[in-house]
Amino acid sequence: MQYCLFTEPQMGATYADQLAYAQAGERLGFHGFFRSDHFLSGMGDGLPGPTDAWTTLAGLARETTRLRLGTLVSPVTFRHPGILAIQVAQVDQMSGGRVELGLGAGWFAREHKAYGIPFPDRRFDLLEEQLGILTGLWSTPVGETYSFEGRDYTLVEAPALPKPVQSSVPVIIGGGGKRRTPELVARFGTEYNIGFPEDHQIQERIDNLLAACDRVGRDPGTIRLSIAMSTFAGKDEAAVAARAARIGKTLDDVRDGTNIVGGPDEIAERIATYQAFGIERLYFQLLDLQDVDHVEYLGAEVLPHLPV
Repeated sequence: MQYCLFTEPQMGATYADQLAYAQAGERLGFHGFFRSDHFLSGMGDGLPGPTDAWTTLAGLARETTRLRLGTLVSPVTFRHPGILAIQVAQVDQMSGGRVELGLGAGWFAREHKAYGIPFPDRRFDLLEEQLGILTGLWSTPVGETYSFEGRDYTLVEAPALPKPVQSSVPVIIGGGGKRRTPELVARFGTEYNIGFPEDHQIQERIDNLLAACDRVGRDPGTIRLSIAMSTFAGKDEAAVAARAARIGKTLDDVRDGTNIVGGPDEIAERIATYQAFGIERLYFQLLDLQDVDHVEYLGAEVLPHLPV
């Protein structure tokens, strides 16, 4: 089982805040640092303002040495796929081959309106084309060109450079859709992120993926299963309640039966449930990026007790 930190910097975080999280995570043995790709907070005032995901990851690539780094997830509406292919490949080079790309259709209409970003209705069509373009550009041999003609994007004899260090940048696709999302995972994905499901939804989503793999002829064993969960860890209920309060929640709010909550034993029991479904990677979603002590507690007191 791989354990990653997953943050939401649009809620209020500087680059320095994210660097402190990532460096603490690396020191404490976490597998990766992943962040959302948003420009507007859906909770609170968002001060001091948003940071760009790929600019941030480029900086972290030079200030960490081991952590996997990536987005969960970048919306297709924010970037042209040709430019995104260059950005991701460059950050992969800067990190020595530690980058992963989470890509999604986008959902937050308000942030698009706020920054003048188009928010089309057919975003899953954009997602499908972008996945084809990105994987096509990266897999084109050096010295050859790549062309693509779709409904929304046309590339003509692109040099398909630069190349990432990794022979294949891991591509993470997530969501709870019953057919189209699993089929995109089966065609393009390295990892299927089940998202933030209740326990009774997990097997259904896995079954949808298995059916999609069967339809397209993909071995489902080549796709990693992952899950993300909001996490509130602490040595006692008072510590958990204090962390919940910092993001405007009560103890009852976070103890909803779905979030990861509590100390080492309770969290280990929760993760064992996920592992029984075949999930191989867990993203601890931590919502307060000024609370580096949360990372310290998870890494020092919880991580050693978790299933491997």
